[in-house]
Amino acid sequence: MAQPVAHAWTPQYLGQWQVPRATPFHNTVIGGLSGISYDPGRNVYYTVSDDKAEHGGVRFYSVRLGVSEGGIDAGQFLQMQELLDESGKPFSRSSMAADSPVLMPDAEGIAFDGVRNRLYWSSEGFAAEGSDDRPARLLQPSIRIAGLDGAYQGEFALPPGFAFSPDKATGPRPNGVLEGLSLTPDGRYLFAAMEHPLYQDGTAADEHNTGLVRITKFDVETRNAVAQFAYQVDRAAPGTGENGVADILALSESSLVVIERAASLPAAIAVRLYHADFGPATDVLGMPSLTGQPIAPMVKSLAVDLNTVGGLEPLDNIEGITLGPVLPDGRQSVVLVSDDNFQPFEVTQFLAFAL
Repeated sequence: MAQPVAHAWTPQYLGQWQVPRATPFHNTVIGGLSGISYDPGRNVYYTVSDDKAEHGGVRFYSVRLGVSEGGIDAGQFLQMQELLDESGKPFSRSSMAADSPVLMPDAEGIAFDGVRNRLYWSSEGFAAEGSDDRPARLLQPSIRIAGLDGAYQGEFALPPGFAFSPDKATGPRPNGVLEGLSLTPDGRYLFAAMEHPLYQDGTAADEHNTGLVRITKFDVETRNAVAQFAYQVDRAAPGTGENGVADILALSESSLVVIERAASLPAAIAVRLYHADFGPATDVLGMPSLTGQPIAPMVKSLAVDLNTVGGLEPLDNIEGITLGPVLPDGRQSVVLVSDDNFQPFEVTQFLAFAL
C-alpha cells in the first residue's frame, strides 16, 4: 500500500535530562514512565507509570522541567498520586498474586484536560490463559477519567473489537493495545492509538511487513467514539523486533504526531516521529476488519529519526510525547519521555525539542 506524503513537521533537538536509576520517591521507585502530558496553568508535566505493583501502585507523577532554547535543566518530581478504582480505593497490590483472577491495570497513556481540570488515562489490560496451577486472568482495555487527586470519574465506551477474545481471531494483541492518548488543543476530542493491529486487521509490523493500527477519535462530552482511522506503521529496522505506535500528540482535530518505536533491548532500538494528517483517510469505525478492504490510511511524513539526531545519546525506549511551553524565542517546545522498564541497562530520560 503506497504511503502518501504530508507536509513537513521538523523539530530541533535541545537536550535531555536523565533521572538516576531506581530513584525512590514517596514509597515508590521512579520508572516505567509510559506517557506524559503538560499542564500549562501549573507548569507541570503529568507522567504515568506502567508499573504493576512491583515498585508501587498504579500511579502518575507531577514533574517540573526547565525547558529553554539552551536545553533542559535537571527536573524535579513534585508529587506521586495513585490512581483509584471505582470504589475510591487504590488498585490492590494483592491482585498480582499468582492465584488471583484479577490484574492491575497496565497504564500506558495519559492526557491532561485543562478545560475540565482532569486526566484521561488508558490501560492495555491483560489476558492470560489458565493452567493447572493458575487461573485464567483477564482485564479488558479501558480509557478512564480521573481527577488530579486520582479519583475515578468515569470512562469512555470503547468501540466494538477492542475486547480480548479467547480464540485470538479478533480483538487486540496482548501488550499491543491502547498505547497512545492525546487531547486536541480545544479539548473537544480525545485520540487513542493502538500499538499493534487488531488480529482481524492483519500482521503486526516487523522486518518484512507493515501494519495497520487503528486511531480512534472520541467525543469528550459523550465519551463515545465518533470516528476511527487506519495508520500504516513502517517495517521494523533489522534486529529491533516488532514496530508499533508508542504514543501520539494531537496538534489539531485533523493532525497528529506519531511515535513509531521498535525495540529489542538492550541490543537495538529504533524511534521515529511522523507527522500524520487524517486528510482523505477512510473512516473505519464501522469496519469489523481492515483485511482486504480498499481503505485510504492516514497521510504521513517522517519528521525526525531519533537514531540519527546529533548529540542524542543514549536513546532509550521512548513512550510519551507532549507539547511543552512556548519558548522565549517564540518556538513551541515538545517533550518526550522514556520507559526504562525498571531494567539496569535502560534509562528514564526526558528529551526536549523545539519547533
